[in-house]
Amino acid sequence: MPRKLIKRLLPHHSEVKKHKYLKHLGSHLHDPNLWHLNRHSVSKAVAVGLFIMYIPLPFQMLLAAIVAIWWRVNLPIAVAVVWISNPITMPAMYYAAYRLGAWVMGIPPQNLEFEASFEWLAQSLNGVMEPLLLGSLLTGTILAILGYLSIQLLWRIMVVRSLSRRKERPRKAPPP
Repeated sequence: MPRKLIKRLLPHHSEVKKHKYLKHLGSHLHDPNLWHLNRHSVSKAVAVGLFIMYIPLPFQMLLAAIVAIWWRVNLPIAVAVVWISNPITMPAMYYAAYRLGAWVMGIPPQNLEFEASFEWLAQSLNGVMEPLLLGSLLTGTILAILGYLSIQLLWRIMVVRSLSRRKERPRKAPPP
């Protein structure tokens, strides 16, 4: 079952509560809903992480943690899902989001020649910010919905399989 694998991979909640940067959150980290591994908390956490990873802002992990605490969903999973967006995947993700936003807005996408400078970044963002934000919100919303539904379905399938395997096992005879 996925619960056993997830429990093995994630840190124990007592370790997270003792972390020096997280102590100031105090009682908020003691909410058991932040640590439960059930179908609903995991699927909602995946949705939170998938939506936030498409928001073109720094500190996405911090934002995912705040939303997870606010919505009382599994904190480690929400933060871990955000890691899908990283320096390797971000260019393709945000380019696709920009193209989607430009298509929805009905404007032709700009051909940008990349330069590694703040001047180029400031000039380029003026023309692409609105389509990028719209595309990011649309893509994040669609992925969050698909992620939520996928986890709900996969978890349900795993539970049904586990129950059917349990029924197939031979029972031991009761002691006389």
